[in-house]
Amino acid sequence: MCTMSEQPQDRGITTEHPGVAALFAVLAYGELAAFERLAKEAEMAPDLRGRIAVSSMAAAQMRNFELLETELDLRGQDVAPATAPFAPVITRYHERTTPRNWNESLVKAYIGDGLAADFYSEVARALPAEPAAVVAAVLSDTRESDFAVERVRAAVTANPALRSPLTLWGRRLLSEAITQAQEVLATRDELAALLFEHSGDLPGVAQFFESLQTRHAERMATLGLG
Repeated sequence: MCTMSEQPQDRGITTEHPGVAALFAVLAYGELAAFERLAKEAEMAPDLRGRIAVSSMAAAQMRNFELLETELDLRGQDVAPATAPFAPVITRYHERTTPRNWNESLVKAYIGDGLAADFYSEVARALPAEPAAVVAAVLSDTRESDFAVERVRAAVTANPALRSPLTLWGRRLLSEAITQAQEVLATRDELAALLFEHSGDLPGVAQFFESLQTRHAERMATLGLG
């Protein structure tokens, strides 16, 4: 996954800010949902190596969930009620982006998860160092990247007819990721406050969403779909 920032921007936000727990909660549910998705999609793998790779990704998502659960517990929040408000948003995203085949699954792992990481990293830029480090640790796992890129590029090289449908799939992932980000911000005001704390104003937030398209194009090119 890619992150937006190299340094957290501490602008007076404290570790007790309610946006910190809200960010941990939405990330926790996202990791749980990703674990469930990847566990199912491992069955699509055409060979043992693919099953092992995707199962390893799923295990990493669960470890991230447990880390976030611990952080929420330290803040006096039970993970189930804390994450519940975000369940409908994230569930809708995965329902709207259910891969139909192995290649779509790999593109989603690389493109969709990268877009989500961009968004949450941007929100986290307003955080002080300690919670920002937690977010960075959750979003820094890139073990799926090389595998997904290798497999998708090989598939497109072997069958150029795959390029067009996978390109359209990548565009759909971008659209759905932006919709999901907007819905997440609407779910909890504390998260929107963190984003505005970093970006400063509405034009700054709008500019960030526009930048997602640039990063999306870069990832698509890496996959050989640009």
